[in-house]
Amino acid sequence: MTSPVAVDDELWSAIGDPTRRRMLDLLLADGGGTASSLGRQLPVTRQAVAKHLGVLDRVGLVRATAAGRERRYRVDDAQLAVAVAQLTSVGTAWDARLQRIKRIAEAIQHGTTNTEE
Repeated sequence: MTSPVAVDDELWSAIGDPTRRRMLDLLLADGGGTASSLGRQLPVTRQAVAKHLGVLDRVGLVRATAAGRERRYRVDDAQLAVAVAQLTSVGTAWDARLQRIKRIAEAIQHGTTNTEE
């Protein structure tokens, strides 16, 4: 059994927003973008896009570089890998919990009370 990965609540709070997830999808598909280019593809204002990008930048999911008068954003592959590892770890932990619940329910159904292994 692998040891669990610590979950970064701030990272998952940032990813929890559907607009920010869509922005990450767009940035990954296009190789990057600006607040203006993302604003043309999303049903929110450019100001809202900039605010969402700020949240993603604070948790390290995107990195900005100067592009003329704008900033061009790209997904940070290393931080995205951290998020994926955390999601995998949480999923594995929940799978183990659900298996334990299943064993307990089956033991109860079969009339046994010994659920220890």
